[in-house]
Amino acid sequence: MTRILDLFAGPGGWDVGATRLGLNVLGIEIDQAACETRRAAGLGTVEGDVRHYGPADFRDATGILGSPPCQPYSVGGKGRGRAALDTVLHLAQLLAARQAISLALKDFDDERTGLVLEPLRWTLEAKDAGHPYRTVALEQVSTVLPVWEAFAEILRAEGYSAATGRLSAEEYGVPQTRVRAFLVATLNGQARLPQPTHEKYRKGADVQGAFGLLPWVSMADAIGWGMTHRPALTVAVGTAAGGPDPSCVGGSGARATLYGERDAGRWINCTRIVDAAQLPAYRGGRRDTIRVTPEDAARLQTFPAGHPFQGSQTKVYEQIGNAVPCLLAEHVIAAAFGIPMPLPEQAAA
Repeated sequence: MTRILDLFAGPGGWDVGATRLGLNVLGIEIDQAACETRRAAGLGTVEGDVRHYGPADFRDATGILGSPPCQPYSVGGKGRGRAALDTVLHLAQLLAARQAISLALKDFDDERTGLVLEPLRWTLEAKDAGHPYRTVALEQVSTVLPVWEAFAEILRAEGYSAATGRLSAEEYGVPQTRVRAFLVATLNGQARLPQPTHEKYRKGADVQGAFGLLPWVSMADAIGWGMTHRPALTVAVGTAAGGPDPSCVGGSGARATLYGERDAGRWINCTRIVDAAQLPAYRGGRRDTIRVTPEDAARLQTFPAGHPFQGSQTKVYEQIGNAVPCLLAEHVIAAAFGIPMPLPEQAAA
């Protein structure tokens, strides 16, 4: 069976989607808790740093997937990666010219910034060794799209067909308005991103399917409580203090959306979590917290029910929030590898 490598594999967002499509995936992941999750889920796992490996260590691999750490580039972070974009783009060109960049990588304030270059290193090294990856699929936060566009130009010069763009998760049946930048490249024909299967969420728009598309999936439809007239907001991984955000939304504006939908009656109360929607809107001058359990957050990310997340609650929230939604990953992989996608009803089951 064809083997695909997943760099920065996390708890298996890409891999759940890939295995649904019949691919054999081996994930490289440095976080111990995420590796324990992967092993418990039966996913092939190498626990280690992708910088310490290369294509020569996995000669049977014919493709790679990857979601490099997003924290340096996220609008919710400190912005070190965003500030260093010009440097990252310059280093990508040095890699294309087969020049060493190891010393330059040490200049980043956040070492995670340079990890976005690892998939390009792997792809070029595999090609130079005579066993190129036939397919590459990468994902990151929206601000990384210029990096993916630069990669695409480099890979086209290496003989690949490449496509880039931003995809909104609810347009692929994910009950969440999560927008991410993707790159797909292939040596097998024309690279393409997947076509939407569901409508794009627009505030106040009719949720009925049109133009052959299915309606987007609401938060309440996915987990049985919460917002009934819109998908969930992006599942986040942390607060300003660095810990898990039990509301699983990013920032005060997004949190206000939850409260606004609840106060407007476009809401189903959660009967499992007493303080999710049943406390007064204000208590002691402060709003109550709408809490999303790890299980609910995982479902919003379209992990299968019972995916065996391991580690502390903090680590579980981090794993879930950092992952690419499984269903969105499945759509991207199907398009990238030319594999028929199951019908939406089947994929969501």
